[in-house]
Amino acid sequence: MAGLLQGQRVIVAACGSIAAVKTPLLVSALIKEGAQVRCVVTSSGSQLVSPVALACLSRNPCLQDADQWDPSRPRPLHIELAEWADLLIVAPLSASSLARWVHGDGQGLLASLLLACECPVLAASAMNTAMWQHPAVQRNWSRLHDDPRVLPLAPQAGLLACDRVGTGRMADPECIVLAAASTMLQADSEGKLRSDWRGKRVLVSAGPTREPLDSVRLISNRSSGRMGVLLAQAARFRGADVDLVHGPLTVPDAWLEGLHCLPAFSSAAMEVCLLERQSRADAVLMCAAVADVRRERSDNSSKLPKGELMETMAQGWEQVPDLLQSLGARRSSQQHLLGFAALAGDDETLLRRGREKLQAKGCDLLMVNPVDRPDQGLDSDLNGGWLLGPGEREEAIPAVHKLALAHDLLDRLSQLGD
Repeated sequence: MAGLLQGQRVIVAACGSIAAVKTPLLVSALIKEGAQVRCVVTSSGSQLVSPVALACLSRNPCLQDADQWDPSRPRPLHIELAEWADLLIVAPLSASSLARWVHGDGQGLLASLLLACECPVLAASAMNTAMWQHPAVQRNWSRLHDDPRVLPLAPQAGLLACDRVGTGRMADPECIVLAAASTMLQADSEGKLRSDWRGKRVLVSAGPTREPLDSVRLISNRSSGRMGVLLAQAARFRGADVDLVHGPLTVPDAWLEGLHCLPAFSSAAMEVCLLERQSRADAVLMCAAVADVRRERSDNSSKLPKGELMETMAQGWEQVPDLLQSLGARRSSQQHLLGFAALAGDDETLLRRGREKLQAKGCDLLMVNPVDRPDQGLDSDLNGGWLLGPGEREEAIPAVHKLALAHDLLDRLSQLGD
C-alpha cells in the first residue's frame, strides 16, 4: 500500500476459527507495510494458531487472557491496548466473539478490548456456512453495521476447512490489508468511518480492452486496472454495492473480493455490459482504458501468416465508439458520472484538451491524468493531474496513492449532492 500504513499502530486479534491459521500471513503483510503490530489471541484461538508465531512475526509479545490482570502492570491491559491502537483488526472473528461483542459482554481480553477501544475496527468474520447463515449470527452481524467505527468484512464463498463449499471463508489477508489502508484514509478524529455511499449502487469500469487481430495477436495498452479496482473497493468500504466491469487486470485477485465482477475484455463486450447496467446505478465511474480502434472484421479462428500480417493491418480498421460519451448521453439527471482522460503534454495542453472532453462527454467530473510523467498513471501505484468539473472548475491534484485518490474522488462526487 505504498506507505499508507507506515507507522500506524495496529492490533491484530485472532478468535477460535480455523481461519486463524491465516492470521500470521496478515501480521507479516502489515509488518511489511511498515505498521507497528501487537497481537491478541483468545483461548480458543490459541489452539489453532501459535502465539509464539504471532509474537515472532509482530516483534511483540502475543497477549492472551491470562495476561489481562497481570499484577506487574500498573494499568488494565485492555485499556492500555485500546489507547495505544490506531486500528484494531479481528481476523478471524468467530460466532462466539461476535455474540459477546454485540451484546456488550466483556469477559476475556479481546472482549474487553472491543468494548474499550475508540479506534476503527475491521471485523473479518469466518465460520462454517450453516453457522454463518443461522438467523442469530445474521442478527448479530447486522448490528455491527450500525457502529460507525466498524467496517465489517463478510466471509467469502469457497471450499471451507470442513470440506463444505459455501460462504464462510475469511477475507484474504491482502484484502484485509487493503481495507486497513482504506480505513486509515477515511477515519475521522473520533475513529468514525464514512458510510456516505451506503445503499448506493455504483458501476465501475477498469482495466484495458483487448482488440483481436487474429486468434493469437491483439491490440491493448499498459493499463493495470489498479485505479478502477481501488475506486470500486473504496466505494464498497463506504457502503456501496459495486458492479465492476473490467478487462484483463494486473492486480491481486484478493482485491476483487466483495465486488460483483463482470469480465469484458473487448470494447464491444464492455459496451454491452455497461449499457445493460447503467440504468440501475446511482453513479458510474469510467476508469477503463478502452481501445481507440479495432478491426472491422477479425479472423479469430486462425493465426495470420507473418507475411500477410502487414498487408492485413494496413486496412479494415474502425474507430471504437466513445463509451464515456455514450453513457453521458443516456444518464438520468440523478446519476453521477465520473470520467478519466489519459493525456500527454504540459499542463496547458492537458487543461485545454480536458475541457474539450468534459464538454463533449457530458460527465460531472473528469480526472485528467498525464501518462507521460514518471511514476504515475498507467501501471503505477500513484496518480494525479487535474480534476475538471462544472462552472469551469479546475483543480490540480498532486500525485498520490491511487487508493487515496479514489477516496478523494468519492468525496467530491458525494459533495455534488443527489
